[in-house]
Amino acid sequence: MANYLHQGDLPDGVFGGVASVAVDSETMGLRLGRDPLCVVQLSAGDGDAHLVQLSRADYAAPNLKALLADPAVTKILHFGRFDIAMFHLHLGVLTAPVYCTKIASKLARTYTDKHGLKDLSRELLGVDMSKVQQSSDWGAATLTPEQIAYAASDVLHLHRLRQRLDDMLRREGRAELAEACFRFLPHRALLDVEGWEDMDIFAHA
Repeated sequence: MANYLHQGDLPDGVFGGVASVAVDSETMGLRLGRDPLCVVQLSAGDGDAHLVQLSRADYAAPNLKALLADPAVTKILHFGRFDIAMFHLHLGVLTAPVYCTKIASKLARTYTDKHGLKDLSRELLGVDMSKVQQSSDWGAATLTPEQIAYAASDVLHLHRLRQRLDDMLRREGRAELAEACFRFLPHRALLDVEGWEDMDIFAHA
């Protein structure tokens, strides 16, 4: 188990042949169009994490972009709506196909309103995640060991969470509904990018 930090892009062949990859990002804030994308972290579910510290001057990351848009690789995210929007804004790619553990949790775990990654990991995996570095300076030229460990932790457990949530979704008869939501999620992110982030276009009003 190791964490690897790459500058600018993923090296060639890092995720060659995988069927799914866990993905998360770190930004300077949560406002689309204002806050830059700084770091993208990924894991194949093998205990290793790869962090890409992006070049904000040009966001030239061809290997990363190709992976995010690869139709043969499912990207596992938590609250993927935000990451997908950020990737589209800054990297110019539409991330698909996707699996969102937050959506899966909301459909499967109707007995609670706690669907954060920390809550999910604690209940379903017995893993207590630290969120101390969540609000740190991700635009810094040099990331601290604590930042690297935090970013890695956000992707290291997503494959196992997907397995647990899939079991619950099948048990509750909601697996097909979840899949439909995942297929729509990239389009929901595009609506956010285009200015409809605060509006439910399916609502009556």
